[in-house]
Amino acid sequence: MKIIHRLLLAILCVSAAAWAAPVQTVGAESKQFLYAGRIDFADPSAPSVSWPGSSIKANFTGTSLAIKLDDQLGKNYFNVIVDGEAQHPYVLEAKKGEQIYEISRALTTGNHSVEIYKRTEGEEGATLFKGLMLDADAKLLAPPARPTRRMEIYGDSITTGMGNEGADNGIDHLLAEKNNYWAYGAITARNLNAELHTISQSGIGIMISWFPFIMPQFYDQLSAVGDNKTQWDFTRWTPDLVVINLLQNDSWLIDREKRLHPIPSDAQRVQAYIDFVRSIRAKYPSAQIVCALGSMDATANPKWPGYITAAVERLKKENKDAKLDTIFFEFTGFGGHPRIAQHQANAEKLTAFIKQKMNW
Repeated sequence: MKIIHRLLLAILCVSAAAWAAPVQTVGAESKQFLYAGRIDFADPSAPSVSWPGSSIKANFTGTSLAIKLDDQLGKNYFNVIVDGEAQHPYVLEAKKGEQIYEISRALTTGNHSVEIYKRTEGEEGATLFKGLMLDADAKLLAPPARPTRRMEIYGDSITTGMGNEGADNGIDHLLAEKNNYWAYGAITARNLNAELHTISQSGIGIMISWFPFIMPQFYDQLSAVGDNKTQWDFTRWTPDLVVINLLQNDSWLIDREKRLHPIPSDAQRVQAYIDFVRSIRAKYPSAQIVCALGSMDATANPKWPGYITAAVERLKKENKDAKLDTIFFEFTGFGGHPRIAQHQANAEKLTAFIKQKMNW
C-alpha cells in the first residue's frame, strides 16, 4: 500500500510539474503579428480591437497556446482558429477585464498558425490584445502574407452577421450567435483572397438609426464603440473596392415606425444616399464602389432599391463617376436576420459580381 501511495505521489508531482511548466508572453507589439481591420495602436503593447471582423494572425512553434485579453464590457466573442480549423474554431467568450484564455496544451510538436477574429461589434465594447503565451522554448515565426487585394464594407446588422448562427425558428439577437466570420462580406473577402475592413453597426442607417447617431457620423471613427470623437486616418489603408449595404434600418424606421419627422420625400432620401456616397468617394477617389441592399425586407419591393439606383445614376451623370455599381440581394421571405446559408448565397452572388468587375 505504501508503494502504491508513493507511486501516486510521484505521478502527481510529475503531472503538477508538467502543468506548471514555464511559459513566455510574446507581447502584442511584436512585428510577427499580422493585424487586419481598424485597430487602435495608440498603445502598441495593448492595441484596441473594436470593429467586427478585426483579426490578429500569427505563426508559432510549441505545443501550447494561451491568449491575453483585456475586455471592456465582458460581452465580446472571438473565433480562435488554430491551424486553419475554421469550421470548428475555439469560441472565446471574453470576460470583463484582463484575463488569460488557455486555448490548448496538446498541440502537436512543430509549427502552427492562429487567427483571433472578432465575431461581435462595437456595441459589445473594445478589447485590448496583450499578446500570446507560448511554451518557454517556443517562438513566433514569420507572419502570414498580407493579401494584396483590399475591400471595405459599410453596413448594419446584416453586414455584422447579427443572429446568423441562430435557429431559423428562433430569436436572433443573442451575442453568442453573432458571428461576423460567416457574414456575406467576410465570406466574399475570403473567396477573393482580399483583406477586409468591416465598418458596421447593428441598427444604423443613413438618415435615422435605432439610436441617436447615423452612419455619416460614424463611418470615420477609429473606435467602433458608440458615437465618439476618435478619427480614423484614411491614408493608413486604402481599399480597391468599397461595398455599401445600408438603408434597411431607414426603411423600417421611416416607413413602418414613422420615427423621422418630418417624413423625408423621395428626393430627400435619394439625396441623403448621394451625400454619403460622396463622402466615401472623397476618401477614396480611385476605388470601385458597389452600392448594395439586402437581403432583408428592404428589397421586398423596388422602392428602396429604386432610391439607390436613382442615386447612382445621378452620381454617374453629375460627377462623371464611372466606378459606381449596384447589386441587390433578394428578399427570401425569411422574417429575421439572414442565417449563414443566406449569407453564403449572398456572398456567392457578390463574389461573382466582384470577380467580373475587378478581374480578380
